[in-house]
Amino acid sequence: MTKMQPASDHHDHAHGQCQHAHDHSRHAATGLARAEAVCRERGLRLTPIRRKALEALYGDHKPVGAYDLADRISPPGGRRLAPISIYRALDFLVEQGFVHRLSSRNAFIACPHGHGANETVAFLICEVCGGVDEDASPAMRAAIKGMAEGRRFQTSYQVVEIVGRCEHCRDAAVA
Repeated sequence: MTKMQPASDHHDHAHGQCQHAHDHSRHAATGLARAEAVCRERGLRLTPIRRKALEALYGDHKPVGAYDLADRISPPGGRRLAPISIYRALDFLVEQGFVHRLSSRNAFIACPHGHGANETVAFLICEVCGGVDEDASPAMRAAIKGMAEGRRFQTSYQVVEIVGRCEHCRDAAVA
């Protein structure tokens, strides 16, 4: 198991850290508050394990796997939470739009934007630092809708994962 580098270990000149880390940590408090409000509105419970999982995901700008998440939120010196408990919490968080699953990484990342289940989302995944930027645009949504309609394909989940180098890592390689 690889230990993830904390978001604060990846710096640039403008923000003290790479842009995806800066954006992710900046949205943590509002993302957690939104999750609590949405759960109240929908009559759902943000149980302690769900909240801890969401907090842990906001604590890192990189995707986190379920087993690593279990290590992070299990009580110190206590028994590790069962994988099924973690997966149930993650399933709930994904279903409610609080978290995204990145299939290529089999990992999860908090979503501060509140994208709906049918919204097209693109993830720009840095192959160097592991950071993730999230984007959703009308143009991308229209392009994918047109492609699907052209093939008479009914979409149920629309996620695009793009792998490359973030601005910070690209600039660091040039220097």
